Amino acid sequence: MKIKVAGRDGTVQELDAVEGWRVMEIIRAHGLSLGAECGGASVCGECRVHVANEWRDRLHEPHPEELERLDEHFAEDDERLSCQLIFSEALNGLTLRLPDAA
Repeated sequence: MKIKVAGRDGTVQELDAVEGWRVMEIIRAHGLSLGAECGGASVCGECRVHVANEWRDRLHEPHPEELERLDEHFAEDDERLSCQLIFSEALNGLTLRLPDAA
């Protein structure tokens, strides 16, 4: 199973994904730079990713805490916190883009 991640330089990488892992953990395990100071507690908002349009409706609705973090960071409509996305077989092929560096 895989996820596709476009880096800040536009290069797309296919990453091996493990069911049950947070998308944040998958990205970081492959050495890509992604903030996550809180370790996945939905507190820092640093692990934002842009979700490809064709995948947005396939993800669960964000929890209130995630929405709060996204609002605090003036996130775009296609952004989600990767720490709140748990990879499953249904997300095989999930396509994301890392946000521009702050």
